[in-house]
Amino acid sequence: MPLMILAIVIFVTVVAVVFAFGAAVVTPSSVLGARLRALGGQLTQAPEKPAVKLKERLEQALDPISKAIPMSPSDVSRTRGWLIQAGLRESRHSSYYFGARLLLAGLGLAGVIAFSGFSSLSLLVCVPALGFFIPRFFLKRMIKDRQQRIRIALPDALDLTVICVEAGLALDQALMRVGKDLHHAHPDLSDEFHLVNLEMRAGKPRAEALRNLVDRTGVDDIRSLVGTLIQTDRFGTSVAQALRVHSDSLRTARRQRAEEQAAKTTIKMVPPLVIFILVPFLFVTIGPALIQAYHSLVSK
Repeated sequence: MPLMILAIVIFVTVVAVVFAFGAAVVTPSSVLGARLRALGGQLTQAPEKPAVKLKERLEQALDPISKAIPMSPSDVSRTRGWLIQAGLRESRHSSYYFGARLLLAGLGLAGVIAFSGFSSLSLLVCVPALGFFIPRFFLKRMIKDRQQRIRIALPDALDLTVICVEAGLALDQALMRVGKDLHHAHPDLSDEFHLVNLEMRAGKPRAEALRNLVDRTGVDDIRSLVGTLIQTDRFGTSVAQALRVHSDSLRTARRQRAEEQAAKTTIKMVPPLVIFILVPFLFVTIGPALIQAYHSLVSK
């Protein structure tokens, strides 16, 4: 009984603290926000939209939370790289990610304390740890889905790039043109080509911009394409011919991957066949005989 009362008190305290913190952040009459607007000379400007204000306050609330997580610089840079590969390039996405991990872990801990108290140490450890790693699972899934979309869009992009290069465009202009043409069909690859063009226009060497493309996507096909383009630029060979050869090899690799997946189909069908067909078939065929034998033995 005392443990139950203590769990209820802790749960109510956590809820009150979270509510007070959220109210302090979202309230329109925030003293900190008023002082910042006064220093910036923004008191006479038109009020911003409520959605924008809420978004900015949420970012301000999650930023110190993300900095409070005890992670090494290598872990932070690795997580930042994962977010970029998932298409989340802005710095606020890191705050959202770390804030979500802390929030789910805290909710898991509060739920365990509220429903089971402190009696189970395994639940007190496992449930918050599960909540802490759930955002990472979804982030990995987002990375895989985006890489798959880029991998599917790459052959079409190479074909368009070959056409543009053979028409007389330079490689930079060809990538910009292909990025515009693929904006609606393949937006992920279009955004990456747009970033490559922005980096080259900002003064970065072409090789460095292409290597950054590999780091942002993490796709093996993009890595091989970038290696081909860098070697072509270094030795001065024909870009169109190199792209055509690479496109042919890429299509061959894609066909081989499809054949591999088709060959795995028979093996993947064995567990469903055993579980959902063989076991019911055995019950239907042997079950009545076993029941009849049981009744005959019992009657004797």
